[in-house]
Amino acid sequence: MIGLKILKRRRAVPAELAARFIGLPVANVSDCMSRLFAGGARLRPMHNGRPMSGPALTVRTRPGDNLMVHKALHLAAPGDVIVVDAGGDLTNALIGELMVATAISRKLGGFVINGAIRDARALREGDFPVFAAGVTHRGPYKDGPGEINVPIAIDGMVIEPGDLVMGDDDGVLCVPFAQAEALHAATVAKSQAEAQMVAAIHAGKVDTAWIDATLARLGCEIEPD
Repeated sequence: MIGLKILKRRRAVPAELAARFIGLPVANVSDCMSRLFAGGARLRPMHNGRPMSGPALTVRTRPGDNLMVHKALHLAAPGDVIVVDAGGDLTNALIGELMVATAISRKLGGFVINGAIRDARALREGDFPVFAAGVTHRGPYKDGPGEINVPIAIDGMVIEPGDLVMGDDDGVLCVPFAQAEALHAATVAKSQAEAQMVAAIHAGKVDTAWIDATLARLGCEIEPD
């Protein structure tokens, strides 16, 4: 039935691979994905900043309703990130302190809520990863409809069940299941290159010739000294 179904997840990024992404900047992974994919600037960390990485358990629900989010909490395996597409509506909160406590007790990897949360202070003082689009004190409805383990999209970023979902202070990113291993290797290489650049900056040895070369290629007029 369209709009009211719960499917089985057919595959998921292994926990060992997800763990290797912890500590890699989301910005660097994003660069290695050609800067084309993002969950939108509204998805901000609502916790104390601990990075997040884990396989997605996806939920699509109507704005303001968390019936299927409750069900997902009890279907999710340890390490899973529950990713909820609620249309970005901020009228009603979909999760709060009690649901986060349940997620912690079940050793889940985090929440991504394309909607609102509440109990913001309690979540902010904790380190369980919660990313959301906003905060409101108004609670949710629990009537459905909704779907679990279906493809969803947040601000144009498609998330398939079992894809890798990661987040840090710069926001949320989905790494497609089939590309996760290759993107990990590419991101490690980029992070190492950036570390060398930082060392060069501190040593005063940064090569900036590319700036003038680019301006010359574009035909920029530069008034002489």
